[in-house]
Amino acid sequence: MGRNQSGIRTRQRIIDATRALLAESGLDGTTLAAICDRAEIRAGSFYNLFDSKEDAVLLVVREAIDAVDPDPAHVGTDTVADLIGAYIKFVTGEPAIARIYLQVAVNGGMSDKPIHDRVIAHHQRRLERFRDAALRADPTADPERVTLDTEILLATLHGLAFRSLLDDEFDFSGTASELIT
Repeated sequence: MGRNQSGIRTRQRIIDATRALLAESGLDGTTLAAICDRAEIRAGSFYNLFDSKEDAVLLVVREAIDAVDPDPAHVGTDTVADLIGAYIKFVTGEPAIARIYLQVAVNGGMSDKPIHDRVIAHHQRRLERFRDAALRADPTADPERVTLDTEILLATLHGLAFRSLLDDEFDFSGTASELIT
């Protein structure tokens, strides 16, 4: 029992260290050595709990996304407006983490097969959530058309997020909120 609790505490220290370093230093400054130093552990302890630095980074991103999820139990109560609102809240409320997510998705997704697969799987889950919410709102809608519209909506949100992360003057929240109307 004590050993398991120790592992849980160590895992949480790693997550906390990764989150803090990402906010302070970005992805490049969040090295394995820096994570281990901040968490006050050795690399072996890190690798007992995570396969790579990217796994820890993606877990931090996942937690930030989950924190704004309008339907965390995934029981189908969210609307398209709720999901857009959650996306806006993620990008505006956690800009450093949103920046890291986009950076990992683009850089890692193009050069690292496991990250690529995780990013595609995440996109697919998000697409399904938006699609399901749209079909609940209009059960008579053509499912193929709704899927296409959902891809376009997500591409728009991603593009607006990229712009906002590159341009501090851009009103991401206001512009993305226009998608709700």
